[in-house]
Amino acid sequence: MPKVAVLTDSTASIPEPILKELNIRTVAYYIHRGQEVLRDLVTIQRDEFLAWLMTTRILPTTASPGPGDYFEAYKDLAEEGHAEIISIHMTSKGSGAYQAAAVAQSMMQEQVPDVHVEVIDTRNVSLCQGWMAIEAARAAMAGLTLNDVVAKVRAMIPVTRMVQTADTLKYLYMGGRIGKAAHLVGSLLNIKPLIGMDDGTIVPLGIARSRGSAYQAMADKVSDAIGKGKAKVAYVHAGAKQEVEKLKRMVEARVDVTESFIAELSPALAVHSGPGTAGLCYVPEI
Repeated sequence: MPKVAVLTDSTASIPEPILKELNIRTVAYYIHRGQEVLRDLVTIQRDEFLAWLMTTRILPTTASPGPGDYFEAYKDLAEEGHAEIISIHMTSKGSGAYQAAAVAQSMMQEQVPDVHVEVIDTRNVSLCQGWMAIEAARAAMAGLTLNDVVAKVRAMIPVTRMVQTADTLKYLYMGGRIGKAAHLVGSLLNIKPLIGMDDGTIVPLGIARSRGSAYQAMADKVSDAIGKGKAKVAYVHAGAKQEVEKLKRMVEARVDVTESFIAELSPALAVHSGPGTAGLCYVPEI
């Protein structure tokens, strides 16, 4: 068992086989659907949720786990024998997860002082957050110290990038997560907006006339960023696997990709991105 335990949130959207292989622990977000309170990827799964989301007129709301959720998760890891924990979360500018985890960290210092918890604000979302958890877990399995694992993750924060598109930005807009891309909401239906994230805030990256040209623009952006280097890429979607397969082929025709996989967004993220979202999260080889 690695000395350092790795914990992240369900919104990292890491495929289940990778979670199991690397022993990454997750804490589930909440989804409020009318009077129902659902737990992301626990009491609601992707296919069922997307099918419902495409029919509803009232967008559900989401909420990050609370301090108690993280405290219980930290205690469970401590009881399993972990003396060090790295806790990796989405941007604090878009969610309260980081703040809640920081409160739980203080609770651990008071009640379980022998366990050291480091809480990380990734300033990112989705599989960008996921890549950091994956690389942290690999470093932990290789025997690195907590300080070294934390340093590795912090080095990834400024260079790990997301690019995605969707048929509409209404879900981001309705959920209040639109950031600096608000002016794209009123774009014509045949315009595909490209969005990314800069220092924890959603930003516009351009527009395209079709999905195909949007994917080509994504491939251009990754190619420009990586140059002659190498990258790891996670292709992410919400009910659009065939679309990200097209994107994958375009990117890997131009970029030296050393590792890649396709992942579907968790329901708590799909609420905000909407069905049909397709994109990628990439990190240069460091």
